[in-house]
Amino acid sequence: MLDSLIVEFDKGLRTLFASAASSRAHPDQGLTEAELSEQEKRHAQGLMRVNHCGEVCAQALYQGQALTARNPAAREALRQAAFEEVEHLAWTERRIRELGGRPSLFNPLWYGGSLAIGVTAGLLGDKWNLGFLEETEHQVGAHLDSHLQQLPAQDVRSRAIVSQMRDDELKHADMAHEQGAAALLGTGDRFDEVDL
Repeated sequence: MLDSLIVEFDKGLRTLFASAASSRAHPDQGLTEAELSEQEKRHAQGLMRVNHCGEVCAQALYQGQALTARNPAAREALRQAAFEEVEHLAWTERRIRELGGRPSLFNPLWYGGSLAIGVTAGLLGDKWNLGFLEETEHQVGAHLDSHLQQLPAQDVRSRAIVSQMRDDELKHADMAHEQGAAALLGTGDRFDEVDL
């Protein structure tokens, strides 16, 4: 038990204070840097910082949910999704720095709150835990779609990263659904399946 707690604490420290690495190629690899005005650069940087914060929160949510998941298959699915989200951390962090910015100083606060939410979701039971995951990923997908609309059209590098992140998030929602997620009010196209 102590070993597990140390491993989980280490995950948190790595998420917050170490640069993440990606096993996949960065989605913007090989794309040319666009000419951006200072205002466009600041705007893109801000959007990417928000996305990076979201990925920090995703790490904490998945960690909390996996810690309290009862079903080993659900726990493993959560851990696998968290592993894939580490790539998003790497992509967004590098892009923020390329645009001349830095990650949010509030990331430890967001991480702590998200970990508590993840633990709470897990305590509700695997079906609701996965339902929370599915709904969260649908919301994140919509959020990333809005960022694609807001990013400067010529910023193809940021747009490639956000597009790949959105596709990955929707795959995680599908994974949760396949694992037996409970339908929550407002869950994307499954709203009609909710028993009222």
